[in-house]
Amino acid sequence: MDAELICSSQGPVAQVVLRHRSRMNAMTRAMWRQLRQAFLQLQADPRVRVVVVRGDDGHFCAGGDIAEYADFRFQSESLRDFHENDVWGGLSAMLACDVPIVAQIEGNCMGAGLEIASCCDLRLASEDARFGAPIARLGFPMAPREAALVARAVGESTARAMLLAARVFDAPALLARGFLHELLPASALAGSAQELAAQMSALAPQAARANKRTLRELAPQAPEALERLVAGAYDYADCSEHREGVSAFMQKRRPDFT
Repeated sequence: MDAELICSSQGPVAQVVLRHRSRMNAMTRAMWRQLRQAFLQLQADPRVRVVVVRGDDGHFCAGGDIAEYADFRFQSESLRDFHENDVWGGLSAMLACDVPIVAQIEGNCMGAGLEIASCCDLRLASEDARFGAPIARLGFPMAPREAALVARAVGESTARAMLLAARVFDAPALLARGFLHELLPASALAGSAQELAAQMSALAPQAARANKRTLRELAPQAPEALERLVAGAYDYADCSEHREGVSAFMQKRRPDFT
């Protein structure tokens, strides 16, 4: 398969690999569903002590698979189903997982990739990694739950630059802003991530799971305002700038938002 999510384990360390080589590991709807299933299984497996999430073939994840967007993005109900069930289903399964998660990030980490990385506990990146969510160029906003997740992880000022100015940041910038925990040469990234996972897997597993539950409870809870935002979040589905942004990307031209 060209697009798939692969979940495997070798001893106490599990590997979750995002694979969509023709599109820099962009997430399809099927891959979001596979992400949810993978983390439900990992949560239930007492043998797994650490999970490493990485992309295939030189990139983490370049975002969502825009080639699929015409099938569902322009109707509010199908758009809601995509974000609230497919995307948030995968992300919420990661957030609810008590097993420590390490992100091994190289190349592009955009949009959906940034959201997946935001669900990880420790983030290691290669020096050439790039981060952002330039969906303003595509004519649509980030879904509320996803925006709240990213803003907590990267910080509000960085999230504003990403979403409002379509800023793309290099890895040193996100190390300085606290999103990344370690920056490494590209040649050393995989070995360092696996070494870290092995070290973590030797620690007390029940203590790790308890710490994750505690940290999850201490995190700011979603306010009622977020639920109100979600209620009307997908009404833009059929608007002209949404259609123009997606169409321009598919046609490889500059969008005209006048």
